[in-house]
Amino acid sequence: MRLDKYLKVSRLIKRRTVANEACDAGRVTVNGKPARASYEVKTGDIIEISMGVHPIKAEVISINEYAKKDDAALMYRIIN
Repeated sequence: MRLDKYLKVSRLIKRRTVANEACDAGRVTVNGKPARASYEVKTGDIIEISMGVHPIKAEVISINEYAKKDDAALMYRIIN
């Protein structure tokens, strides 16, 4: 699954266009490297989002094409 779509489906970022713009601006890294919106997300990847005051670091646990609001949080695990 594309990175921008994963960020939207998992609700780490609310809209796909915002996720796409964040990737283009270099605010999203995967495994420590800046990632493009077209990057294919795999389980075990570490995604870091630097938007706002507090950066978010999350590990990909599962990849689902669709997720309900309650199930979206099960797609990743927040890392401190």
